[in-house]
Amino acid sequence: MTAAIYARRASKSVLVLEALTYGGQIINTPDIENYPVTAHISGFEFATKVYEQAQALGAEFVFAKAVDIIDGGSEKTVVTADNRYTCKAVIIATGSQNRKLGLPNEEELTGRGVSYCATCDGAFYRGKTVAVVGGGNTALEDALYLADLAKTVYLIHRRDEFRGDEKTVSALKARETVKFVYNSTVTALIADKKLTAVEVTDKSGSVSTIELDGLFVAVGRVPENMNFAKLVKLDEAGYIAAGEDCRTDTPGIFAAGDNRTKSVRQLVTAAADGASAATEAIRYISSL
Repeated sequence: MTAAIYARRASKSVLVLEALTYGGQIINTPDIENYPVTAHISGFEFATKVYEQAQALGAEFVFAKAVDIIDGGSEKTVVTADNRYTCKAVIIATGSQNRKLGLPNEEELTGRGVSYCATCDGAFYRGKTVAVVGGGNTALEDALYLADLAKTVYLIHRRDEFRGDEKTVSALKARETVKFVYNSTVTALIADKKLTAVEVTDKSGSVSTIELDGLFVAVGRVPENMNFAKLVKLDEAGYIAAGEDCRTDTPGIFAAGDNRTKSVRQLVTAAADGASAATEAIRYISSL
């Protein structure tokens, strides 16, 4: 959406294809406090403001998933299930999706005790026992959010240190309802129609069982780039190989946000990518 804003300000016609809803994963964040200008704002409110700004500038939004891009040199064709859209430049800003644990029953238990969004499903576990798996900022924020709702929150991490912000770690350690399970991984999901417990294995191989009502998985993201793997170069993890100028190895194709190779994936860097990608796309179009 930031790319759309910059491109419209340069008087380019802009179509934004959104697979689900505007804003991406940020809409699941209850409180943003690390974005300049505003100290506190919900992810949904933030995304809505950007969406309205882009619309007001004349960007067109179509809610459909791009499944392919056909490179015709100076002309590109973006393909959805129902339509084809012709343009001069494409910015791939598909973001990423939740990484699964890869355990038996995981798909079947999703929505029946297994969740990937604490802010979406946390209210269902008010006064109950839950666990969060992960060690990054998302896992820490999920655990802190759930600590205000659940009776007990287990935070299960495969290492003895967290990758997330120390401020959030300190806040979690101050909560009596939060219990830390270090150097451990979830190795099995135990269920009777719905999740009832998880099997946890520590580094020594010792196995234990934690009885709970809900498991929230926050073990990273998988970039949504496979539909474009034949068009642009991907790294070993599946991210589009593109530098700070957001240019890919295919002229006229750009990548912005969490789906490109970068060291910091935050809201502010996603917005910066949008600005860079749009600027470079405008330069590319002007050179045709």
